[in-house]
Amino acid sequence: MYSNRLIFKTSLDDRVYYLKDTILVNFKHNRNGVSSSVLNGGACDLYKSVFNQHLSQDRIDYLENHDVCEYLINECRSLEIDSNYSTALITLAKMENLSIVTKSFKNVEVTAISTAGVRTNASKAGDPASYWQENGEFHFGTINIIVLVNVNLSKSTLMEAFMTATEAKAVALNNLRIPSQYSNGYATGTGTDGLCIFSNLDSEDEITNAGKHSKLGELIGKAVIESVTKAIGKQVWITNKSQSNALVRLNRFELDINDFYNDLDHDKHEFICQLQKDMGNQDNVAITTSILNLIDEVENNLIKKEDAYELACEIKEKCRSYPIKTLLDYWINYFLH
Repeated sequence: MYSNRLIFKTSLDDRVYYLKDTILVNFKHNRNGVSSSVLNGGACDLYKSVFNQHLSQDRIDYLENHDVCEYLINECRSLEIDSNYSTALITLAKMENLSIVTKSFKNVEVTAISTAGVRTNASKAGDPASYWQENGEFHFGTINIIVLVNVNLSKSTLMEAFMTATEAKAVALNNLRIPSQYSNGYATGTGTDGLCIFSNLDSEDEITNAGKHSKLGELIGKAVIESVTKAIGKQVWITNKSQSNALVRLNRFELDINDFYNDLDHDKHEFICQLQKDMGNQDNVAITTSILNLIDEVENNLIKKEDAYELACEIKEKCRSYPIKTLLDYWINYFLH
């Protein structure tokens, strides 16, 4: 989509460049920030640039036997930026699928630059771990977000902004009903996300609150939600439309579907053909979602299983699709009976 060129400028004249497999942001003004990167991560008083990079297979192979921070320093040299004043994120997502969104109110402006992939690594906080770290371990970032704020924020306000942006990322995934790959729940991110937030040290306008009640927090939330949502759609083709599907909703729950088909009292080919026709019907999606919500309520100990079972059976009877109704009956008996 882009080729070694300027693709975006903020109102502060920060320059966003697309450089083959890297998104580079050069700051026009002095910026402080908070970064999750191993390169100048944590809170830093002065940043001059940030980049987000897609990892090719060659780079992945190289990183298996090399230090990540050293690698990023070398990349800074290649990009002709000062590694002492830079931070960086790395990911398997392709940079051509980035999304840039700006939100503003009066003199305050927030820009979110995101790349995202959630098919294999999506998870929710508290899910069973997929690895433990003993002597250092490297994993690839999946949802990477860079947030640029045009006003001046203290370190504590930057941390508050960091929390707001993290919650906004979870909202974006929840709005799309992205399933966790490690449980039956909805994902709140992936196991390897990266986030950097920067404010403008040269601004005389210092804002002291970036929480959800503040206008700045609202702008951060809206920019991140929209940016992450668009990036997911570009990278893995998951959209509101694709998620409005009964079969997609059912796939969030882990169970052996082979047992279902082995006991199916119907021609399997005909069943699947009819299922494909019915799974996008809005009535079927609504009924399926209602029953799955009851399963969620039971798993979270919010209602009794016997009450959920009785209500789920009542809802199922309203379904006019034989394949969907049969699948729902299997799910109800598996999780609620």
